[in-house]
Amino acid sequence: MNWYLVHTKPRQERVALENLLRQGFGGVLPMLQAEKVQRGKITVVPEPLFPRYVFTCVEDGVNWAPIRSTLGVTRLVTFGGLPAKVPLPIVELFAHAPNASDPVTPLFTQGQRVRISRGPFAGIEGVFDMRDGEQRVMVLIELMGKPTRLPIEPTAVTPL
Repeated sequence: MNWYLVHTKPRQERVALENLLRQGFGGVLPMLQAEKVQRGKITVVPEPLFPRYVFTCVEDGVNWAPIRSTLGVTRLVTFGGLPAKVPLPIVELFAHAPNASDPVTPLFTQGQRVRISRGPFAGIEGVFDMRDGEQRVMVLIELMGKPTRLPIEPTAVTPL
């Protein structure tokens, strides 16, 4: 039994995994917890660790041609025309599902350069400082020659 890497269609990792499993192939979709802006608020959502990739398991001697035509799959990753084998310890490392104790990948990190995309300060670049408790972020901008903290909605800030 060997593990291989499958390239999926955009945002179709779960569909590809489900259909591979339905066909009798093994599969792993490594996930992580990440902050995203949804409906104007920062929420924590699970998302693929490797966007557009899924690990699949194929037993020796089994025809893997059906993988290419699986719903959600683009192709099997190959090098020099041969499918790329993934060592078992690497797959086992990523085989756990996300849970509440997993670290969260923050939307912004302190000191990160950002640009304000909406409102009266649109187009101004600043530095992400912190989140406050009211679903806002604090951005340091240069205003009249001195750094000033500006509370802004997270949807109005984009990372540079």
